Amino acid sequence: MKTDITKQMEMVLYRTEEDDVTVSALIKDETIWITQKAMAELFGVDKSGISRHLKKIFETGELDEKVVIAKIATTTKHGAVKGKTQLSPTNYYNLDAIISVGYRVNSIQATKFRIWATNVLKEYMIKGFTMDDERLKQGKTAFGKDYFRELLERVRSIRASERRIWQQITDIFAECSIDYDKDSDITYHFYATIQNKFHYAITGKTAAEIVYQQADHTKENMGLTTWKNAPDGRILKSDTPIAKNYLDEKQIRRLERAVTGYFDYIEDLIERENVFTMEEFSKSVNEFLAFRRYDILKDNGRVSHKQAVEKAYQEYDVFNKTQPIESDFDKMIKRLEKR
Repeated sequence: MKTDITKQMEMVLYRTEEDDVTVSALIKDETIWITQKAMAELFGVDKSGISRHLKKIFETGELDEKVVIAKIATTTKHGAVKGKTQLSPTNYYNLDAIISVGYRVNSIQATKFRIWATNVLKEYMIKGFTMDDERLKQGKTAFGKDYFRELLERVRSIRASERRIWQQITDIFAECSIDYDKDSDITYHFYATIQNKFHYAITGKTAAEIVYQQADHTKENMGLTTWKNAPDGRILKSDTPIAKNYLDEKQIRRLERAVTGYFDYIEDLIERENVFTMEEFSKSVNEFLAFRRYDILKDNGRVSHKQAVEKAYQEYDVFNKTQPIESDFDKMIKRLEKR
């Protein structure tokens, strides 16, 4: 019978030198455990190829299937109920199985992992993890101080970038989550709700509700307070579905202060060597907002993104017909007339 080791697990990341492949592994009994899917990503081959290699390894008796496989409860989509998750047993394979597959896979990734695994990982896991008294005092974490220092450096680099604040938050989510999976339900939900959480905290409305309620062709500048070519340039259709463009100066300051405070909060947690799963990082947003006594968004709002965009575009089509624009030519004519 295969063992469930979910209650005593640590996690560690393996990254390639090019940083284009990242695999999260579970740690137990002085070895690591990953899924067939993770092995496929690691070695750059199809999952079916991994399955064939494992089957041959077990059939020939090279490894004992009962020893190198552990059934671990993993959160998956509920097949019958939309949006619900469930714990399902998933096969994880230990380091011996991973290396055995690696030696059979003809790929650059396999070679790099073989070198890393044989020369670094096993030594690190056995001596650096179970025999290092200082590491035991630190809570037996599999993440050294270099991990937190480098993570903090990446977070600060993202904050200093020219990317929009919502892109910065999602970038940091991807960097900080040790089990990051771009295709998971948690990732999708985080990306879909992060902007709304902060807008709701400041205005009591989701981004879609702000756009739907504020976009009005009868208002000055269609209700916009800023746009790409502001203050004197033409308002473009692409300006109208952006919720931040409808906020007043006070709301914008509060929004920027809230986001900056959240970034500082995450940096502080990293400096104190906290590790995040995707679920934990996602929860950190509400935890921060609650601490700052902001209102917490509990649902998806009353207006969908599609409805908001359609309303904004309809209002713009009417507004644009009479949009007051003074071109450079118009300005030149006025100057000439004054002479």
